[in-house]
Amino acid sequence: MTTATERPSRSWLNWAIGRIEADYTRSADTHLIPLSLPALPDIAIYLKDESSHPTGSLKHRLARSLFLYALCNGWISEGMTIVEASSGSTAVSEAYFARMLGLPFIAVIPAGTAAEKIAEIRTLGGQCHEVAGSAAVYGEAQKLADALGGRYMDQFTHAERATDWRGNNNIAESIFAQMAREPAPIPTWIVTGAGTGGTSATLGRFARYHRHATRICVADPAASVFHRHWRERAVTTVEGATCRIEGIGRPRVEPSFLPHVIDRMEVVEDVASIGAARALSRHIGRRVGGSTGTNLVAVARLADEMAQAGEKGSIVSILCDSGERYASTYYNPDWLAEQGLDTAAEEARMSAFLTTGRYDRAPSSGT
Repeated sequence: MTTATERPSRSWLNWAIGRIEADYTRSADTHLIPLSLPALPDIAIYLKDESSHPTGSLKHRLARSLFLYALCNGWISEGMTIVEASSGSTAVSEAYFARMLGLPFIAVIPAGTAAEKIAEIRTLGGQCHEVAGSAAVYGEAQKLADALGGRYMDQFTHAERATDWRGNNNIAESIFAQMAREPAPIPTWIVTGAGTGGTSATLGRFARYHRHATRICVADPAASVFHRHWRERAVTTVEGATCRIEGIGRPRVEPSFLPHVIDRMEVVEDVASIGAARALSRHIGRRVGGSTGTNLVAVARLADEMAQAGEKGSIVSILCDSGERYASTYYNPDWLAEQGLDTAAEEARMSAFLTTGRYDRAPSSGT
């Protein structure tokens, strides 16, 4: 049982929350970028550019919410070591907030995490503790936190509950506010990936709470368990091939993944995700990460279906992070060759969609 002397001091707590809120006040919202597709005049596509956050990804919102949630629950005290299990982006963002509060930070990351993300964590004062695979990060993070008397933030459990899905400038509220003056202000679809499941939970809950007709589509890597669980609730783990798309897809169903608020899932092969990311990068003139490519494949499938059915409307997706974080992987020919990935056909398929508005669904793709 926690004693009075073990509880965080209210003066430090007030200071810590004030620091985070001041940082938020200094930050502008992220942009909603229309994707130029003249071949689809009746279907508007937008990318919510989360790469413009101070820590460069969608996970900045999550890290901020996780810290405020833990602080207000009395879980973090002055000088405590913060530990997180992450494939990189959440760890980068948590390292930022830990440094802001003067707290030591350790990221437990799977082997193969992009070198650029590791460098960012270290630049922000964090340490990296590498484990053999993504399934080993949870237990090792808890073990480290226990040994150090620290706090394991556990994004995979707390993501959906740490975010206020009714409002408070979450990503859903931001999207709908920014869409207000667009020709089709209520999106037909919002497309996102799932790592913790927190973003899809927030989007789905917000749309239902405000009685919007918007449907939520989750784009999921083929090796992930999420799309399997969505179809058959008894399936909670998957073994074998691992996902190469950092930040999304998991070998086990995370507590923050809420299948009931998801209207559709699109299964995307890793090679299609990377090919789409590379094609989109050329189209908009700057590199995007692999999970943005995963999202775009789902967007292309939905847009093609809408066009073929004569439907009008809008689709919003997430530009999760910058492709500069993956210069040594997705944009490195040597890495692609080592992984046995030839992205040429998938790049051509996505380039054709961005030019003609038609998406030729690969025979191996699933829904």
